Amino acid sequence: MYRFHRSPLLVFFVLLALFALACQAVSLGQPQSTPVAPAAQQALVDQAVATVMAQLPETTGNGSGVAVVPVSTDMEATLIALYERVNPSVVHIFVLDDQGFTAGSGSGFVYDAGGHIVTNNHVVTGSGGLEVVFADGQRRAAEVVGSDVDSDLAVIRVESLPDGVQPLTLGDSNRVQVGQFAVAIGNPFDETGSLSLGIISGLGRSLTSDRIAEGGGRYSLPQVIQTDAAINPGNSGGPLLNLAGEVIGVNSAISTSTGTNSGVGFSIPVNAVHRVAPALIAEGVYHYPYIGVSMTSIDLAAQQELGLPQANGIYITDTTPGSPAEVAGLRASGRNDTLGTLPGGDFIIAVDGRPMSEPDDLIAFLVFDAVVGQTISLTVIRDGEQIEVPLTLGERP
Repeated sequence: MYRFHRSPLLVFFVLLALFALACQAVSLGQPQSTPVAPAAQQALVDQAVATVMAQLPETTGNGSGVAVVPVSTDMEATLIALYERVNPSVVHIFVLDDQGFTAGSGSGFVYDAGGHIVTNNHVVTGSGGLEVVFADGQRRAAEVVGSDVDSDLAVIRVESLPDGVQPLTLGDSNRVQVGQFAVAIGNPFDETGSLSLGIISGLGRSLTSDRIAEGGGRYSLPQVIQTDAAINPGNSGGPLLNLAGEVIGVNSAISTSTGTNSGVGFSIPVNAVHRVAPALIAEGVYHYPYIGVSMTSIDLAAQQELGLPQANGIYITDTTPGSPAEVAGLRASGRNDTLGTLPGGDFIIAVDGRPMSEPDDLIAFLVFDAVVGQTISLTVIRDGEQIEVPLTLGERP
């Protein structure tokens, strides 16, 4: 369907043409007191309009206006249908303090028919109580079932769901592509049931955990989705969806200096929900596989200095005492604040035959594909030779 409107530019050019013709008439010595005959005047107007119209884009439809960008009724219908189907399953979460007063709010979505709701850990952590409001206004008390600070995911539960409310369908974040449309539904600034539309702007981002790990560092969650769909305070915990209405992420953070949307939002990949949520429901915690190393990527200059055959890989700078890495005999280089990366560390190029180009590749393997107690094979370059190092994964402390 096309929409038409009178173009201000068209009106300007027509008036400009008429003004020019009027000036031409004066310059030719026509007395201002002698009016132009109505028929001749109309002919001049028609000629001016025809001249301008010939230089403008071709019109379509009934010819009543200048052609503009077509509006896809299919897209509008898709978004309307998506919202009508999904919004009843998106909830407004009010976080209460110990006195029962509202201390904060966020979003979440129905995970299963048992009343479990997925949201962000940072939305519900430290709460004195939770109250969930559904799209139809019905309210339920909720309790935290389990939470995981490293993925910023949490599961809460209500005793019952309103009639007709269904769990949302979880998609596959491995199939998400840059450039595809993305829809966020949530409660920014407590504006209930707000929908925003954007695209997937980037993939392979990471979010740093709020928890300080042993050794002073922080764990990170890989394969985070970047979107320009508007995400603001209050959207946290709400779903990021594809146009099929499948959850592809859980909105978590924005990059901003003002506290409001800047077009750079981050969403936890739904494949993390596939892994973490069932464990939170069953045990209240998620058990991450663990190696126990400090690692870094290297550039071409470091590759030459270290005498390595390639730059793609993971360089081991430290191992945690008593960790699976130390037990397996992985070698660490150590690190000097002045000299930087030192020689002597193992260089991991593959895990179970899967190429490793940078630390995030190993983190992604551990988070999304491995389990505690699993024995893996590390392909390592050590002293110029390629060897295989078996390692049994422990549990992240």
